[in-house]
Amino acid sequence: MSITRVSDLLGLYMNRYRKADVFAARREGQWTCCSSDDFVRFANEISLGLLALGVRKGDKLGIMSPNRPEWNFVDFGAMQIGAVTVPLYPTMSAHDLEYVLKDAEIKVLFIGGAELYEKTNSLQDAVPGISLFSFEQVEGVRSWEDVKNMGKGKDAAAIEPIRLAQQPDDLLTLIYTSGTTGNPKGVMLTHRNIISNMLSCEPLLPESLRKALSFLPLCHIFERMVSYLYLYKGISIYYAESIESIASDIKEVQPDVFTTVPRLLEKVYDKIVAKGGDLSGIKKVLFYWALGLGLQYDPGKAGNAWYRLRLRLANRLIFSKWRAALGGNIKVIVSGGAALQPRLTRVFNAANIPVVQGYGLTETSPVIAVNFLGRGNHKLGSVGRPVEGTEVKIAPDGEILCRGENVMMGYFKRPDATASEIDEDGWFHTGDIGRLDGDGFLFITGRKKELFKTAGGKYVSPPVIENKFKESPFIEYMVVVGENRRFPAALIVPSFTFLREWCVRKEIPWSSNEEMMKHPQVLERYRQETEKFNQLFGQWEQVKRIALIPKEWSVDSGELTPKLDVKRKVVLEKHAKEIEELYEI
Repeated sequence: MSITRVSDLLGLYMNRYRKADVFAARREGQWTCCSSDDFVRFANEISLGLLALGVRKGDKLGIMSPNRPEWNFVDFGAMQIGAVTVPLYPTMSAHDLEYVLKDAEIKVLFIGGAELYEKTNSLQDAVPGISLFSFEQVEGVRSWEDVKNMGKGKDAAAIEPIRLAQQPDDLLTLIYTSGTTGNPKGVMLTHRNIISNMLSCEPLLPESLRKALSFLPLCHIFERMVSYLYLYKGISIYYAESIESIASDIKEVQPDVFTTVPRLLEKVYDKIVAKGGDLSGIKKVLFYWALGLGLQYDPGKAGNAWYRLRLRLANRLIFSKWRAALGGNIKVIVSGGAALQPRLTRVFNAANIPVVQGYGLTETSPVIAVNFLGRGNHKLGSVGRPVEGTEVKIAPDGEILCRGENVMMGYFKRPDATASEIDEDGWFHTGDIGRLDGDGFLFITGRKKELFKTAGGKYVSPPVIENKFKESPFIEYMVVVGENRRFPAALIVPSFTFLREWCVRKEIPWSSNEEMMKHPQVLERYRQETEKFNQLFGQWEQVKRIALIPKEWSVDSGELTPKLDVKRKVVLEKHAKEIEELYEI
């Protein structure tokens, strides 16, 4: 059965798979499953209920909630009648939320629960006329089930002609990029954009996959497109209860697949290594022997017979415990959103926990390139080959350009911004700097807008340096500065959890972050970390001085986007004093 609209997935699922656990979520300590029959029925009832509310084709419907099955019921209910879903990050600032509600002209907004009601309730006067519904019981707010009940008992056949009237190039969703500067921009994605990208990524998931664990936000196009792909492949989706519960949820669900961001894998790796360091005797020797073998692994090469023999033994003695901690069934983990450190790719793949890295943007639905499973399809340090149907070329200045059916319609109400990003020949300008090697693999080497030139006339790419330094368990965030200065320097936000544990082990007294980071042993440790990573860069790129920031950066305090990317401009403004002090002599 071919599909041209995302809503076609409903019929395809009923024809191919029909199962008891299309979706599952933990409620009151128990996993509650939603069957394929429930999924279709709820989506239809939402469609009919929205029609009863007066929602029509092209109207905007917002969803602001953590991941849960109801997210999908509303999403599919809206798309069947041609309404446009606008996903909103639960962590979005009140300012950005007000801007998006107004800019998108949202008519109906579904929120997660009481906490988000507090955020949206304060905007009722600023954005009048919005119909508000909650997935959880909130006093004074109508339930999402009220919309469902409006459609209950009505003839679902009435939806089909409306659904079939939707065209592949109709607007499906409007996704506001979190952006590190200025107001968010609404990215317009069509059914064709997402379907083409979904089908291009299908070979990434082996046929044997049964369960997926989902914890990346559905309001991000990466997790949303992959969720559509899970449905296309008949893979059940289990939603993690929270970020804090992921470890226990993985053990319970025993998923075959999940998507993640590099930072989570870094924390898993750091935790494993920390536990290995606490071992003693032969167990500790074997742990570091296995880890050393893993750090030599290249998923694109077989290795010699002697290496393969030792690795099989390491898998039996050590890495089997890693797999058990991840549920024991992992067949692929897909990492996106930021650069994945090569050491993580090496170690996890060596442990028979296949990790692949991809690359893309919201504007490209999102995947441009990805490393597929299998020897010859994966190259260490790259983000893979461009997916089928997507052209990639490198502009004379090194910028990565992309063209294909996955490229957005444009920015909502922003023809000027659209024209500046998509040229007359249809090439989307990603803003990233990269190269294609002789085998067609794409390598990302920097961000065009973030390159700066030192006073000596040398170009420096901060993201490359920052990503390498963040391999250190001592570093949570880092911003390299130095434009028109004599040398690069850096602001560093420590990984406070790790640093506190380290201070306890070293018997370093402290009563506050500020006191801890002024201790001579702590300062010396960060100096050593800086010296170690500096050796990987040219003299002109090396970080000569650092400033430790005692306060964690967050979305609420303004330094991070909802995707947890650093807002470089905000950081530079907030820490202007510390930056100036770095260059005082």
